[in-house]
Amino acid sequence: MPNPLPDLKLLRIFTAVVRHQGFASAQQELNLSTSAISTYMSQLEAALGIVLCHRGRGGFSLTSKGELFHAETLRLLAEMKGFEQYAAALKGELRGTLNLGVIDSTVGDTALPLAEVIGAYSQEHPAVHLHLSVLSPYELQMGIQDNRLDLAIGSFSTRMSGLVYQPLYREQHWLYCSSRHPLYDERRPPEPVITQQRMVGRGYWSQAELSRHGFKHTAATVDSMEAQLILVLSGAYIGYLPEHYAQPWVDKGDLRVLSPTTFGYQAPFALIVRRGRSREPLIQTFRDVLRGQLKG
Repeated sequence: MPNPLPDLKLLRIFTAVVRHQGFASAQQELNLSTSAISTYMSQLEAALGIVLCHRGRGGFSLTSKGELFHAETLRLLAEMKGFEQYAAALKGELRGTLNLGVIDSTVGDTALPLAEVIGAYSQEHPAVHLHLSVLSPYELQMGIQDNRLDLAIGSFSTRMSGLVYQPLYREQHWLYCSSRHPLYDERRPPEPVITQQRMVGRGYWSQAELSRHGFKHTAATVDSMEAQLILVLSGAYIGYLPEHYAQPWVDKGDLRVLSPTTFGYQAPFALIVRRGRSREPLIQTFRDVLRGQLKG
């Protein structure tokens, strides 16, 4: 009879293979050769008595049963992690690794005192190992969904099912051009003139999102605010930037806001966590510290 309870090591290897969509891509994370990964995957399939994935020249893909098993495996591993943290908390200590994700360009945002939050959290719980990742909004949500991240902070124009979004604050964005751009010296450029300029879009914006910000087309695409700033400073493009992020260049005269009465928006920031994980000790304690710092 197949063993219905496979080794947790095999389950973790399985989720890494799925995350990287193949044996070769998972080698670095697992620190295993492809032949070793293949052997472990065969052991897992033999223990379960089912085929989990197709691999070969056609590429990697999960079978229908493999997809179901993968979803349940993610749920089980998340519960195991929560149980380990709970057991440690019973002993009066908080241990483990907290995987935190955040959108880029937040370090200078006074509305989100993340450095102070992390400092306070580390002081209260020195045995907790913190892993901080800076990712795009889509990557943050996917990381929460598959339990690679425990918590994430960012602005999410689209929401994914299975995640809980706790509102935090709103970040002001304005449309900017640089001192190298032809519109820089025009006091009040007409709206039709502005919308015809070469615009930088965000890779995670939909066409509907772009339209809400006053534009139909983009001439360049970025996935980070630093890349956006570089393109705007080049003088070849205009683009939206967070007010707090652009302000140092505005103060130096390198950037100016274009028509603030027409172009501008507020991005709602939220703390997200996977549904069902909010009460895990590492997650709950970090949320408490964050809430306290924001109130302060």
